[in-house]
Amino acid sequence: MLPAVRIPSSFVALKGSDIGSPMVCDATMLDAFQRRALDYFLLQANPVTGLVADRDRPGFPASIAATGMGLAAYIVAAEQGWMSREEACRRTLMTLRFLWSSHQGPERFASGYKGFFYHFLDMKTGQRTWNSELSTIDTALLMAGVLLSARYFHLDFEGELEIRGLADNLYRRVDWRWALNGGPLICHGWKPGRGFLPYHWVGYDEALLLYVLALGSPTHRVGPESYAGWLSGYRWKRLYGQEFLYAGPLFIHQFSHLWIDFRGIRDVVMRERGIDYFENSRRATLVQREYAIRNPRGFKGYDHNNWGLTASDGPGRRLDTVDSAGRRFFAYRARGVPFGPDDGTVSPWAAFASLPFAPEIVLPTVRHFHALEPAHDRSCSAGATFNATFRNSDGGGWRSTDHVGINQGPIVIMFENYRSELIWRLLRTCPYIIDGLRSACFTGGWL
Repeated sequence: MLPAVRIPSSFVALKGSDIGSPMVCDATMLDAFQRRALDYFLLQANPVTGLVADRDRPGFPASIAATGMGLAAYIVAAEQGWMSREEACRRTLMTLRFLWSSHQGPERFASGYKGFFYHFLDMKTGQRTWNSELSTIDTALLMAGVLLSARYFHLDFEGELEIRGLADNLYRRVDWRWALNGGPLICHGWKPGRGFLPYHWVGYDEALLLYVLALGSPTHRVGPESYAGWLSGYRWKRLYGQEFLYAGPLFIHQFSHLWIDFRGIRDVVMRERGIDYFENSRRATLVQREYAIRNPRGFKGYDHNNWGLTASDGPGRRLDTVDSAGRRFFAYRARGVPFGPDDGTVSPWAAFASLPFAPEIVLPTVRHFHALEPAHDRSCSAGATFNATFRNSDGGGWRSTDHVGINQGPIVIMFENYRSELIWRLLRTCPYIIDGLRSACFTGGWL
């Protein structure tokens, strides 16, 4: 059982020499990072629509995935006493009302179609922006937050009753079968005037959550053959002494786990292997850290406390010579371990989000970054993505100046799952999640 603690909202700053000291108050430290990540959703949510910005750069549109994580963040804030239940209810209700009333149709500037939503929406109007796709995975992340809200706001007050009704209607409206486009696998997305994208969700990736939600729908569910098709693309590898279901970027091993407690429950593939998806993510986390320790490509800054390769920003597309070695750098890229792509960019927040899987290696990393940040500068949430190998015009490395919603959300959610199992506990009672897991032939554990 993971430790359930309630902690004061005070910050502790340590000197570099105190890194790893047993005197570090881990609860207070986690509180500091979790609250700063939570601030993103308080500051970047539109006060009328409830939509959450993709990143905190002026003029950026909303991300529907970040909006789903924002719904979870309000619940965490209410439980921790950082926000009143009434305020969390108000924010949630505002968001769900807007999602339900926003235009659904095949037009180019609708908010969504067939119950799905476009990846990026205008913060104020909710209309499609950036020529984005109707995204199946981002809709799934949004719906996870929607269903979570229905489980948390269970009281017989008018606002909470409305939340439950809206959440149920939003989930039931999603036509998962339509997203199959006549085949067995769910498509990545659809665009007006163009139709379905030529890509499908197959093989281990963040779509585990997507298939569970599609299998559990009471109105438009997909069949078990869709999940079997997704399983058919699995790749197992043995790396650094760990045998696991392979995916290079760390976020793939995290995003479905934000919502669903996979400890002790197994589908047919995991029963054959004798592990569960939680243990698989633990092994992937261990591989990530071991890769940084070994640092086979010789990047600066990689070590036992500086690790975490995932989908992230980077210093930009550039071919350069650094310390007599040719280096290719990237902008936004899904970086992975150990086969790349890797350009020396580390995302500490990705390591942080693996806290429930491997606290014995994640907590020292959190302590490391907590100690490095000066007490007066708490503006950079959870150790911003950085690249120490890259050399800018003044000879220094690169550090991201943006905060991104889907980077901050996993910190809020996974820290809370580690501390109290709140999100997992709530969604273990969701009948749609339970039906989806059973349709995928999961057995054991809390099921």
